[in-house]
Amino acid sequence: MTGLYLYARWLRVWHWLNALLFMVLIVSGVSMHFGGSALLMPFNTAVTVHNTAGILLSVTWLGFMIGNAVTTNKRHYRVTWRGLPQRLFAQMRYYGYGIFHNAPHPFHVTADMKLNTLQQLSYLGVMYGLMPILVMSGWAFLFSTFLPDTLFGIGSVWFVAMIHLTVAYGLALFLLVHSYIITTGDTLTSNLRAMITGWHPFTPPLERSFDHAAETIPPKTADQRS
Repeated sequence: MTGLYLYARWLRVWHWLNALLFMVLIVSGVSMHFGGSALLMPFNTAVTVHNTAGILLSVTWLGFMIGNAVTTNKRHYRVTWRGLPQRLFAQMRYYGYGIFHNAPHPFHVTADMKLNTLQQLSYLGVMYGLMPILVMSGWAFLFSTFLPDTLFGIGSVWFVAMIHLTVAYGLALFLLVHSYIITTGDTLTSNLRAMITGWHPFTPPLERSFDHAAETIPPKTADQRS
């Protein structure tokens, strides 16, 4: 067993700062949405905290976009279209069925590709799709006095609010799924440790082939070999 250094320092700092800010945004956002709840922060405090965290999240998202553009990390987001449906189906089948039946993982992390097809498409959709919408709608909220009275025939503030809230729900759901996927590595905490240290556990292909072959050997033959 060897390791691959897949998560540069800037990427790890961004990841944990982004996670912290998003959690703050969830708590403060819920506090504003359900104002008066004694279990959460006061409404006025929630507004200040939410706006501050939102501005910082905008900065960290922009930092990720720049970092991803100027470093080799961008190679992990380049989609290989050939065989995409088959790889996507295999990955979805693994997460939905195979993982509960001790099936071999259809994807193996390498230095050139650390994301499986489902992760790659999900992260592309989140970072290049949902996050820009969340950031722009948040800034529109912050400067709502400059919005026109109506957009597409409805109140502009309500329109922006519904977009912001819908995207926020989608990202919160992604966070839950992401937290679960973290636990599906070689061990319960191996993926978490990788995002802390930068090093991902790696089994060379030769060893993987040997291990997989060993699994197919009848018990009697395996006992004889041992």
